[in-house]
Amino acid sequence: MKDYLAINKASWNKRTEVHYTSDFYDNASFIKGRNSLNDIEMSLLGDLRGKNILHLQCHFGQDTISLARLGAKATGVDLSDAAIHKASELAKITKEDVQFICCDVYDLPNHLNEKFDIVFTSYGTIGWLPDMDLWAGIIYHFLKPGGEFVFAEFHPVVWMFDDHFKKIQYNYFNVEVIAENIEGTYTDGQMEGCEAYVSWNHNLAEVISSLLKQGLRLTDFEEFDYSPYNCFKETYTAAPGKYRIKHLDAKIPMVYALKAVKDH
Repeated sequence: MKDYLAINKASWNKRTEVHYTSDFYDNASFIKGRNSLNDIEMSLLGDLRGKNILHLQCHFGQDTISLARLGAKATGVDLSDAAIHKASELAKITKEDVQFICCDVYDLPNHLNEKFDIVFTSYGTIGWLPDMDLWAGIIYHFLKPGGEFVFAEFHPVVWMFDDHFKKIQYNYFNVEVIAENIEGTYTDGQMEGCEAYVSWNHNLAEVISSLLKQGLRLTDFEEFDYSPYNCFKETYTAAPGKYRIKHLDAKIPMVYALKAVKDH
């Protein structure tokens, strides 16, 4: 799928306006100071005061700005020019000094010449990327010696199911390009018509081995039986900020998180 970038960029550009004004993202409370980061990633990020952090696939910047509010010097990157435009607007509204760059993650070395204490990415990101080895190489490239990669993502088991979690529809392993036309988006708000998307399922071994092959040292890994976002169908609220699939309850992993260190 040589044109996957153009297809996905157009789709995310269309999604951005719907997401920016949605109750799901709740920009009103965010502008007033709400931290958009979850306990899962916060526990791995630690004290961010004085840290230089690179946020890959940042969408319209809520998490990037939250990192800055916690004392980091933050740089956000996203493929969607509409998302980066909104991110820059949001940074001005919140009066946070955050840098945003619009480009494909794989092309970032041509747009940014800097090293970081932390590289961070989270939730619904790597499925849009075909090559985990190339992704891990980008992470390694931008980390300082002693720098940390912090990653939280939806578990690949979740992506095996159909939308209603009734049957196994997709392969756990990355054996095919998934090219689909999907109606709507995961937030509230109306998005007219079907949009084309191109994605890939990346199993845990593929992700972890790609980081290890770069020489990164895995220090933390955990799986969670809930999603911190109510972005799937057939969910119920298990506790505040914890959502599970009704008929599956806590029987499947929904999120995983890890930390890896670049020793030298």
